[in-house]
Amino acid sequence: MTHNSLENVRHGIRQAALSAGRDPAAVKLIAVTKTFGASAIQPVIAAGQTMFGENRVQEAQAKWPRLKASHPNLKLHLIGPLQSNKTADAISLFDAIHTVDRRKIAEALAKEMQRQQRFPQLLVQVNTGLEDRKAGVAPGEADRFIADCRERLKLTISGLMCIPPFTDNPQPHFELLHGIAKRNGVIDLSMGMSADYATAIACGATLVRVGSAIFGSRPGRPPAA
Repeated sequence: MTHNSLENVRHGIRQAALSAGRDPAAVKLIAVTKTFGASAIQPVIAAGQTMFGENRVQEAQAKWPRLKASHPNLKLHLIGPLQSNKTADAISLFDAIHTVDRRKIAEALAKEMQRQQRFPQLLVQVNTGLEDRKAGVAPGEADRFIADCRERLKLTISGLMCIPPFTDNPQPHFELLHGIAKRNGVIDLSMGMSADYATAIACGATLVRVGSAIFGSRPGRPPAA
């Protein structure tokens, strides 16, 4: 993290919210820490950031239990794909799961949450671009899937998440997600990353996932979240 990077992102979020006629307090920043170790995360915690995102359960297990024990106010969000064999670990570690994307995962989460009596916030991932290699419920199936989670499995679905195709204008994807959320009475919208969070905020994002603009580029990977 450069000295001003976190503050620059916070300022950008505030300005984007004000420009959209929204209360800046209604938009929360998730600092995405995938591939970054505790030494990179600690200065961000010291600067007052409390909400963080990880893509992989196994990677999160290696660094976050100790950090959360030292800082009980931290909230950890799973923003990457969840495998069914990692459900128990995810429930025990994460405070929110953004990638509920198929019936098998929803059923596993429902069972494990009851077993552990721990109830993280759940968001349904929608594949707004209908990309073959990307996880998420198809937009046309989202209403039925949300209803099944709520009615049959008694899950509280409080949000939706999307990752627009890299080469697309993200705005139509954010607007599509906003529409699905509105008709299903869903409050949280997890959308927008380092390059497009201002557009996401204009479209109603309540959670933005920003990594490279805070921590810098990840070695060997193109900038993303």
